[in-house]
Order: sequence, then structure tokens, then C-alpha cells
Amino acid sequence: MRASLLQIAVNEDESAEVRRVRAAALVRDQAGADLVVLPELWTTGAFAFEEFGSQAEPLEGPTYEAMAKAAGDAGVWLHAGSVPERGSDGQLYNTSLVFSPSGDLAASYRKIHRFGFDKGEAVLMGAGREPVTVRLPDTTLGVATCYDLRFPELFRSLVDAGAETLVVPAGWPERRRSHWTLLAQARAVENQAFVLACGTAGTHAGVPQAGHSIVVDPWGEVLAEAGADEEVLTVEFDPAKVARTREQFPALKDRVLGLPTPRR
Repeated sequence: MRASLLQIAVNEDESAEVRRVRAAALVRDQAGADLVVLPELWTTGAFAFEEFGSQAEPLEGPTYEAMAKAAGDAGVWLHAGSVPERGSDGQLYNTSLVFSPSGDLAASYRKIHRFGFDKGEAVLMGAGREPVTVRLPDTTLGVATCYDLRFPELFRSLVDAGAETLVVPAGWPERRRSHWTLLAQARAVENQAFVLACGTAGTHAGVPQAGHSIVVDPWGEVLAEAGADEEVLTVEFDPAKVARTREQFPALKDRVLGLPTPRR
């Protein structure tokens, strides 16, 4: 498979509308890729809390429409990062969108773990409840978002649901970049899965972003890593390596705690 991670720069001098057009063009430029990934909250900036309400969209809003068309035009599977969604209940959610190569919505995921420690996203947005996987022709994606990366139990639930490639869009701050790399590798090793973690560049509400999008294989080897600035990170990987790794080193079979409840 060939994957392209679009490490978009999010800066205050560019409107969401202009960035949406620019991102759609970048997606179209990836025609020939199997999977394209955008970061978290790239229309607003993950730390631009005061913009969440004014920039919130219904699920099938302008970002949905632009990304669906771009995925269809490029003929790629597109994880379009996340948007501030205003649900039918009026609640805000940090919602990821995944589109098929025909431009149809394959899945949406509302971020389960909200960042902020009783402020920011943690109080402004509602929490998702359900882990989400998406079946592609050659692999099954497990979908998570940014702060989710710190909670290994979510990733185990994704693996239990069949995930082999874990996709993590993020707006991760530069001051904790070492954690970003460490956790991406840890989630790959402990779940014997590929991790594709796509962050933003630029500055959100005065918070410099880490960039350094990263692709890690099931042994924890870094296959590709971006720098700090806006960049398209493209990598080829073999999804069959997940099954081979799990067979060669069957650590997941030795699990004792946290096993899924048997069906009756």
C-alpha cells in the first residue's frame, strides 16, 4: 500500500475556507495512493478553542462535501482528519471522517478522549462512545484521534475488532513532541500493527505544533517521519507484515487481562 500523510500547516492568517480548498487540492495531488490522511481539526486548529463554536459544521457540512469530492476525484481512501461537528442535539464533537475512493462516507468517529483537563476541548465538546474500524481492500483501519494515543485500552479494542493499521490524526503540541514519537511506537509494538500518525504544522492559538508525522511498522521501526513544517509524507508498506509479525512473535495470544468478553 502507498499512504500519504498531509501535514497541513494551520495558521491564523489563512481562513478555514481557503485552507479547505488548499487541502482538497493536496488530496487530488495524491491520485495513485491507496490511503491519504489529514490531521486533527485542520480547519480551525486543535488549540483554537474559541473558534470551535463558530466554525462547527453539521456532519455533512462544507468540509464533508469538499473532502468527499476530493476523495472521489483522486480515487483514494481518505481519512479527512477531524472537524468540529455540531450534532443534531446541538452538542459539539471532534469528529473524524473517512471516505471511500468513490467519495462515499465509509465511517465517522467522534473522539472518545477529550483533551484539556476540565477546560478547552474537554468541556466544549462531547465525548464519542464507540471505537471505529474501517475495512479497506488490503487492511482494516482502526481510527483514533490525538489525545486518544495516550490510552492503550482504546487501541486494544480496535485490534480486537480486527484493526491492523492504526490511523491517528492529531494537533500535537511541539512541547510534547517526544511523547508523540514514543507513544506512536509503543502503540505499534504492543498491538503489532502499523501506526500512521498525521499531525499539523504551524501554530494554533499561539501553540506551536509538533509536526513530525510518523509511520511505524509492527516491530516499532520508523518507516518515515516528517519534519516540523508543512509536508506531504508518503510511504509504501506491506499490510501483510502484520499477520507475519503476529505469527512470528505471538505476544497477543498471551494476553490475560482485558480480553474481550466471549459471545454467548
